[in-house]
Amino acid sequence: MPVQSLEHWNGPKPTSVDRPTGWGTRLVRLFVFGLGFAISAYGVNEMIGVVSAGGIVGLEWPLIGFFALTFSWIALSAASGIAGFVAGFFERRPANLDRPLTTRTALVMPVYNESPARTIGALEAMAEEIIERGEGDRFEIFVCSDTTDQTAWVEEELAIDRLRRRLGERMAVWYRRRHKNTARKAGNIQDFVTRWGGRYDHMLVLDADSLMMGTTLITLARLMEDDPKAGIIQTLPVIVNRNTLFARLQQFAGRIYGPVIARGLAVWHGRDGNYWGHNAIIRTKAFAASCGLPELPGRKPFGGHVMSHDFVEAALIRRNGWGVYMVPWLEGSYEESPPSLLDVAMRDRRWAQGNLQHMAIIGSAGLVWPSRVHFATGIMSYLASPIWLMLLLVGLALALQAKFIRPEYFSKEFSLYPAWPRFDSERALQLFIVTMAVLLLPKVLGVIESLLRGRVRRRSGGGIAILVGMLLETLISALVAPVMMLLQSRHVAEILLGRDSGWKTQRRDDGGIPLAEVIRHHWQHAGIGVVMTLAAYVISPAILAWMSPTVIGLILAVPLSWASGSLGAGLALKKVRLLLIPEETDPPTIIGRAGVAQELAQKELPEVEDGLTTVVEDPRARAVHAHMHLPAPLRARGKPELEPVMAAAKIAEATNFGEVLTWLGPKERMAVLCEPELVKSIDRLIVAPEPPPDLVAREERRVQPYPAEVPPQPALGAEAAIEAGSL
Repeated sequence: MPVQSLEHWNGPKPTSVDRPTGWGTRLVRLFVFGLGFAISAYGVNEMIGVVSAGGIVGLEWPLIGFFALTFSWIALSAASGIAGFVAGFFERRPANLDRPLTTRTALVMPVYNESPARTIGALEAMAEEIIERGEGDRFEIFVCSDTTDQTAWVEEELAIDRLRRRLGERMAVWYRRRHKNTARKAGNIQDFVTRWGGRYDHMLVLDADSLMMGTTLITLARLMEDDPKAGIIQTLPVIVNRNTLFARLQQFAGRIYGPVIARGLAVWHGRDGNYWGHNAIIRTKAFAASCGLPELPGRKPFGGHVMSHDFVEAALIRRNGWGVYMVPWLEGSYEESPPSLLDVAMRDRRWAQGNLQHMAIIGSAGLVWPSRVHFATGIMSYLASPIWLMLLLVGLALALQAKFIRPEYFSKEFSLYPAWPRFDSERALQLFIVTMAVLLLPKVLGVIESLLRGRVRRRSGGGIAILVGMLLETLISALVAPVMMLLQSRHVAEILLGRDSGWKTQRRDDGGIPLAEVIRHHWQHAGIGVVMTLAAYVISPAILAWMSPTVIGLILAVPLSWASGSLGAGLALKKVRLLLIPEETDPPTIIGRAGVAQELAQKELPEVEDGLTTVVEDPRARAVHAHMHLPAPLRARGKPELEPVMAAAKIAEATNFGEVLTWLGPKERMAVLCEPELVKSIDRLIVAPEPPPDLVAREERRVQPYPAEVPPQPALGAEAAIEAGSL
């Protein structure tokens, strides 16, 4: 994967080596951007009319500017939604998708301190469906671990060992844990591609919460075979398996509104599309040639490795002449949602930093213009919150000025007419109605399409349930929106001040967040809401009524956030058949299959309280660890790492295993697990139990620990083979 230059591009124009963009795509782009511009122009003109009753003076200019930015943002989304709604009536599935595959695809799942039972349950379900359709020899599973917790690491190894034994020779299962988490997920994928990518024609990248039907996986591979210039084919993942209030709201919105919005993006993107980092198939050769990401100059958060790498990879692969597009008609692609508002906010912090980092990439040489639009929309998705906040503050400042500051009616320049801030209230009300209509239009179109599609309507509880669900989702979203505005504004401010987001494990269960933690995160938002309410009331009850949607959400920030993670509230709505989606009332086989596989894995996998203790005391776990563990990279002479040295010294001084466990910290335990000799040095401190008979037999035969369960090791280059322990 050669490192790509962002400043220079000497390759051919993408359109000269790719399929030409058809007139249909060009017409759709003209419609979407033309309509978006027309709606924006109308809204801005009306806003100018609202504030120009007494001439535009002072703070009215920034008010118009902030409004123009926010209104244009929602206008483009509305135009894209209209295009997606219309395109739904002409959507067609390609023919000839039932023939056997001739290529090999890796199901690549990067993991980072995840629940092993969840991940292998999903992988086993996907593998079984592929095998049942006769394509098991065309797919292989590759789990790429960046796990940093020693207990989770040992749990992963035991889970992969179990998955290998269950699939046997029907599908190969590979596992690799990196010693250094260089460049996070992007570096994890790059390590896979550079070491093993040549074995596979395609890789299908999954998240730890991804789930895809076997037919969907096979269809994506066939689409890649049929389109030799396709670089990335992206599916539309549907959120499933969620039961907290907030997650069910997201699940409902994604299923009911999502298809229209995604189809709108797909039709105007054409082959200049985007990549969302998972549930997409990628041509390995194209990725390797195009997506070697450079280190960005400067300090974090803008410098360093590329964080939101998926947008950048799509832009670079498109620059190199490969098509990137979405197939919204292809069903059977699923993911899960964070369970609460705070969980979304924590994830958003990392995403915000990655998207704002794109300000240094948007001007890269050789990119097609839609790729630059993808970067701009990603940046704007986080800048929109502080812009909205500034819009509110400027409006409040104008109201305060009108109430308490004597206006200077006549400027220093000669004028026959006075100049003071004055607003056209009737026109302002009309503009408010238009703004709400533009904002809600994609939702309304999604609901209309769902009502027109009998299967979706019936399996979502019926037409009335969909309409009530939309009203409920819109109401709660309106209350949550000002809280998210302040959260994202704070994220942007922290990033601009140079604070890095770090890399935190994402919570994926349905558990709520303690009330004390909710209060700690939201008391300031409630306080701001109270202050804004008092300020608006002092100015005018009419101003308070106008700002009520914002201040009510802020004042209720604590109970709203706490309720968002409530499992009881979500299940209560489910019981009365609200916020239902078709995948709940008529679950696809893959969802039930994955759930059963996960439950069985949880029952059969041993409970690991401490990874090091398990490897030292359990012969089977030790054998599994020794087989799967890649040796640590060779270090430079004279530059030992601190953790292994300290761990070795503590083990040497210990008189029993209990002292070792007491003295070793988390990083030192990881260092011991990385060094087989350190593990062996602990043996003198314990009485080892008799190893199981099958392990004794394996030693006597001197074969790999998995003679019948996995195929032979893939052929590697000499350097990679040395690193893998094969030479």
